Amino acid sequence: MDVVASKCAGIDVHQEQVTVCTLVGEPGERVRKETRVFKTFTATLLDLADWLQKVGVTRVGMESTGVYWKPVYAVLESVGAFELVVGNAQHMKNVPGRKTDVNDAQWIAELLRHGLIKKSFVPPVAFRQMRDLTRYRKSMVQLRTAERNRLQKLLESANVKLGSVVTDVFGMTGMAIVRALVGGETKPEVLAELACGNLRAKKYALKQATECRIEEHHRTLLKLQLAQVDHLDEVIDTLDAEIDRRLEPYRRQLELLCTIPGIGKAGAATILAEMGADMSAFPTAGQFAAWAGVCPGNNESAGKRFGTRTRKGNPYLRTALVEAATSAVRTKGSFFRDKYNRMGSRMPRKKAKVAIAHKLAVAAYAMLKNDRPFKDLGPDHLDTIHAKRRLSKLRKQASELGYELTPHASSGHQPSPQIS
Repeated sequence: MDVVASKCAGIDVHQEQVTVCTLVGEPGERVRKETRVFKTFTATLLDLADWLQKVGVTRVGMESTGVYWKPVYAVLESVGAFELVVGNAQHMKNVPGRKTDVNDAQWIAELLRHGLIKKSFVPPVAFRQMRDLTRYRKSMVQLRTAERNRLQKLLESANVKLGSVVTDVFGMTGMAIVRALVGGETKPEVLAELACGNLRAKKYALKQATECRIEEHHRTLLKLQLAQVDHLDEVIDTLDAEIDRRLEPYRRQLELLCTIPGIGKAGAATILAEMGADMSAFPTAGQFAAWAGVCPGNNESAGKRFGTRTRKGNPYLRTALVEAATSAVRTKGSFFRDKYNRMGSRMPRKKAKVAIAHKLAVAAYAMLKNDRPFKDLGPDHLDTIHAKRRLSKLRKQASELGYELTPHASSGHQPSPQIS
């Protein structure tokens, strides 16, 4: 096999130590091999970088093992003297029966030397930092949702039927009533007077819903749960402010993504943090969709296809795109809604949503690459395409029979084809 990198190193990464194997030698020459073990402390990783520079290594490869590769990557990246290649561990497995740290490091170096490691996408430092923020925000939103569900379940156990009257228990009216219950108020008439806005027309229903049997332990638990929800609200607000500050240099890209139906500010921030702003890392929109995990997979043998399950991709980006697709298919007058309804009639709805997520990924890729806002094709786009295809087919059939279709204009109607 051809030698792509004559001075390379393979790193087998673990939590407490890394095993490094260097291969130095031009094609046709004897390769000089050396293996060393380093601890994963920052000081020893800097020693690793110094040693690699002395050996003359220019390209370094490693597996994406959990989160352990990240500090190693960060230290070597800060030196700026190496081309770093992070590969998928599933694509770099060694021959069975030869599993040692030294053999793994040597195997990675051999693969890297011959260019057999497919480079994984690692965004720049700014976007990696943004990823940490958006991913932590997602975790906090999930925690808040779980805590809200527990609070609502506790209300039901005390026979407080707010969920049967109020659309959002955690809106202004719902929270005012819950806080009043925690404070010791039990009179339904007083609680119903806390209604805000349109809910003031439902005072009688609120009076019935708040006629409950709330005990002291209910109030204790409600107080703790409200404090937890309020704390999570503050954490999420702080994260939103920090994310907005870091996204300021990429305001143009964020605004472009927000023009896509179904993508809001939070969704656009997550998508931008995961995919970055430079689309040159993905040669085509199809490759980007495959990396995002919204592209059909390939499973073919002997000319038969055994399934098209979506490929494993970036789980955070995939989730954001599917959530955006769920909102996009509810947008009236959009192309995505019409396409989803057509696809949903012949396949499961969940599968159709993933297909819409694929279209959103392609649209986001094209917009960021070409710096153009989203242009909705409209709900009649598919009808127009089908009409053109049908007309082309009819013209072909007429031509085979020795006829020709010619349009003619009639009063009050659009031009229609006529056989002559």
